[in-house]
Amino acid sequence: MDWARQVHIKSPAELDAMREAGRINAMALEAVKELLQPGVTTADLDAAAEEVLRKHNAVSPFKGYPGPYPYPATITVSINDELVHGIPSKKRKLKAGDIVSVDCGTLFEGFVGDSAFSAGVGKISPKARKLLEVTEGALWAGIDKMQAGKRTGDVSAAIQQYVESHGYHVTREYTGHGVGRQMHEGPQVPNYGTPGRGLLLRPGMTIALEPMVLIGTPKTRVLADRWTVVSADGSLTAHFEHSVAVTEGEPLILTVL
Repeated sequence: MDWARQVHIKSPAELDAMREAGRINAMALEAVKELLQPGVTTADLDAAAEEVLRKHNAVSPFKGYPGPYPYPATITVSINDELVHGIPSKKRKLKAGDIVSVDCGTLFEGFVGDSAFSAGVGKISPKARKLLEVTEGALWAGIDKMQAGKRTGDVSAAIQQYVESHGYHVTREYTGHGVGRQMHEGPQVPNYGTPGRGLLLRPGMTIALEPMVLIGTPKTRVLADRWTVVSADGSLTAHFEHSVAVTEGEPLILTVL
């Protein structure tokens, strides 16, 4: 990730291009949601997202992304204690009661859309349902602060305060980020922070906010596949994300239909 590359101000035409990339990304995630039922493999989910991107002449910035080795899939699929970066597999089948977190990126005509959701498979426990509600609520708390004149620390603090007020934890190792022509641009926007600190938000900045929430501990570890990140204590996790633009008025969510 080239965090030295700071997020730049987008023109109206560039924002329109990012909205189209975001719309395609939202369609890919909707196709995945429709398949969430017991017995479906995580490779099936990946294939559904890839088909949407292909249909709209878009590609995945995830596939081939550099890391311990090039990332091999279009989306990441993380289940239960898996926080992020789970690799789809033909052998991995969804089970009733699972929490599934799916992250997808879309590169369309030079611009990136990046978003994620978590959802239950069939009937899930009250504990799991509350985790999903809190994590999505934290995303909206962060989006609410994406206003010109505020700072990235205001966004980070809003996410942290919302999560911790419900007794949960935010990850310290993985962050939100600028997004535009690259999937990962500056600035980093952690899920914790101090109000009034950080980069000043200006109209045209585009940032992917992504609360990653853990029930039992903020600590994580990486599995033997060298990509999948799990909670250190095996507790449930969830992850929501939208790419959002700062405007002269209300925040503009780019990754919606």
